[in-house]
Amino acid sequence: MEEITRTPSYLDEPPNSRLFLVTSKSITEDIIREHFSTFGDIQDIWVVKDKHTKESKGVSFVKFSKSSQACTAMEEMHGRCLAEGTKPIKVFIAQSRSSGSHRDVEDEELTRIFVMIPKTFTEDDLKETFKPYGDIEYAIIIKNKTTGESKGLGYVRFHKPSQAAMAIENCDKSFRAILAEPRTKNSSAEGDCLTSSRPDHVASEQCLSAYSFGPEPSSYSGGDMWNSDLITRCLMVSSRAPVTQEQVYGLFDLIPGMDYCEMQRDQYGFSKGQAMVRYNNLGSAVYAKEKLNGFEYPPGNRLSVTFIDDGEDRTSPVGKMAMQLVAAQMMSVVWNGPSGPQLMKTSAGYAAPSLLPKPRLQTDVVLPPLKKQAPPDSVAKERLFVIFNPAPLPVDVLEDVFCRFGSLMEVYIVPGRNVGYVKYADRKHASDAMAALHGKVVNGVKLKVMLADPPKEESHKRQRTY
Repeated sequence: MEEITRTPSYLDEPPNSRLFLVTSKSITEDIIREHFSTFGDIQDIWVVKDKHTKESKGVSFVKFSKSSQACTAMEEMHGRCLAEGTKPIKVFIAQSRSSGSHRDVEDEELTRIFVMIPKTFTEDDLKETFKPYGDIEYAIIIKNKTTGESKGLGYVRFHKPSQAAMAIENCDKSFRAILAEPRTKNSSAEGDCLTSSRPDHVASEQCLSAYSFGPEPSSYSGGDMWNSDLITRCLMVSSRAPVTQEQVYGLFDLIPGMDYCEMQRDQYGFSKGQAMVRYNNLGSAVYAKEKLNGFEYPPGNRLSVTFIDDGEDRTSPVGKMAMQLVAAQMMSVVWNGPSGPQLMKTSAGYAAPSLLPKPRLQTDVVLPPLKKQAPPDSVAKERLFVIFNPAPLPVDVLEDVFCRFGSLMEVYIVPGRNVGYVKYADRKHASDAMAALHGKVVNGVKLKVMLADPPKEESHKRQRTY
């Protein structure tokens, strides 16, 4: 069955019921069905093939009727071999067709659930209620910070994704259990966001409005902070889709001069879908506002970026003239600059354009110097499989990163997916790249770098040795 005949509602219901497999190219649909059918009702299997050669690309999807079945299959089959002489397979949960992203076994978002509970519940009651579904790592009741009383909300963290899925599928519907969003570095158990998989649940309680969109003047002191004529060093970033502080920080830190970035949360600790970003100079803020307002990040989600009052006094005629002058200069740079020159703070406290371009790569990885790519007639010795979160980096940026380890042959992004391949002419160079880049963030994108299928030349040689 071709993918175009499959409706999104079929593939994404229930959530997390579809697997993404990375296998050897020799693995067929029948082999996959034989090994995975023991975990539940398989609704569909799709082996991705090359449009011209009809050869398998070593990527497949398996759709189960239940999320718990898919999670159990993921836990049991990840790292196993499906046929003699083939490499161990990689198994992930395919989040949705639209996102194209994949989660691995250890991701917290698959093991922690959010529930509505009676306000009389204790943590022991919460554990006792959900322990039939699996081993519980912890149970937390969200309480009012002032009175210490329960808010009727809680979290339960299981050891395995399949246990959390079983709890959601089988617990009493009054708990309205859903998967909880993963915690960021700066959030607590009370500060987590909800997933959007159950909008009816979110709408039922005003306190669970996880993502609001639009200004909230009461959140900040000051004058007419939402006046469209106001230009300041402080920006409010609003998003309809869930974004983390790390994602917003990585995007806005591309523009030099950022002082801090902070996600905004309501009185219950839930994200408002907004972040406040402050720069140390007016020019950088103007540049960021004009360049990133309406920018799609993640793809399909348009960010709204507006100025807010930063507390500075601009009532004097001189202050107004200075602000207008700098804004006019920066608007000229934004619209007429060939490549967005880096902004540098001057002694006057405002920004002026510099001839120095901003760094092409934003990462905490210590990268080697640039090296030449392998000659076109080189033989591929190793391929790496890369997963991008939240979206793939441009090919030219990836080439810049991966060629630094030597003998790079090619970088390939799978169309419509958050995955790609990197081909090397030397195994050691591929190993060095994998060791340095796995789990790292480049330009706001987290990379997972793993070994992929061996090149055809090598796999044929290995088969002859068996």
